[in-house]
Amino acid sequence: MRKVAVFCSASNKIDPKYNEAAREMTRGLHAKGYALVSGGGAIGTMGAITDESIKCGGDHTAVLPRFMMGLENKGVSRIIWTETMSTRKEAMREGTVAVIALPGGIGTMDELIETHTLRKLHKYAGDLYALNLDGFYNPFKALLDHYVETGMMEAHDRDLVKFPETVEELLSYFEGD
Repeated sequence: MRKVAVFCSASNKIDPKYNEAAREMTRGLHAKGYALVSGGGAIGTMGAITDESIKCGGDHTAVLPRFMMGLENKGVSRIIWTETMSTRKEAMREGTVAVIALPGGIGTMDELIETHTLRKLHKYAGDLYALNLDGFYNPFKALLDHYVETGMMEAHDRDLVKFPETVEELLSYFEGD
């Protein structure tokens, strides 16, 4: 089964539109036959994705570092425990055809940037998407453009990240069964 890793927020203080987009994405990817891998936490967008996966009967794996034991979504059927946040990111990407960064905080940005770097270095072969819902990732896009303009990054490396504006556009990149 094709797997997609999703990096996202663990905050309950965010605009509900982000969690609704996450639920819509989850339903769409499962309907197309994809399994999901996420952080598996019980709160924020991680919780919304896990709950929606369970609700629609999709295949979903949660990956958490051991120090987060007790914070996992109790409904998830498969959990991979890691020793560190770094090994968590590696485990989440393992065997995936794509990584999606939904709007999230500094942890999501760390995951997105590390995956972008690995993609640039040919150490991750999957596609990379940042859901730019309502312009959420516009500052990151501007930073990447700045890197290109100053010679710090090649334009083709900047383009390794796709920035779909809607869930519908994001899902259009994924084939169905």
